[in-house]
Amino acid sequence: MDTVINRLSEIDEAANSIMEETNARKKAFAQEIEERTAAFDLDLEKKTAERIDEIRAKMEKEMKEMLDKQTADSAAFLKALEENYEKNHSLYVEKLFDQMTKE
Repeated sequence: MDTVINRLSEIDEAANSIMEETNARKKAFAQEIEERTAAFDLDLEKKTAERIDEIRAKMEKEMKEMLDKQTADSAAFLKALEENYEKNHSLYVEKLFDQMTKE
């Protein structure tokens, strides 16, 4: 009878040992998963910030190009208006004077 009790005690101790080892492995695995998750989140955040910076730089470049083009177009249009005025301002004055004196 003592042999059976001793054997049951040994089995119980072995079971407790297995449970403790399992809990330790589970805790280590949870820690590893937590570390991997934190590393993944940090890497994702870094890549996202880099991509946002790339997109922002591209958009700023495009906006500057558009603004430069609009500025050049406006300057060309203004120059054309000034040239037209310089060539035709006497004619415009005469036509305006004619219209005003007709009535």
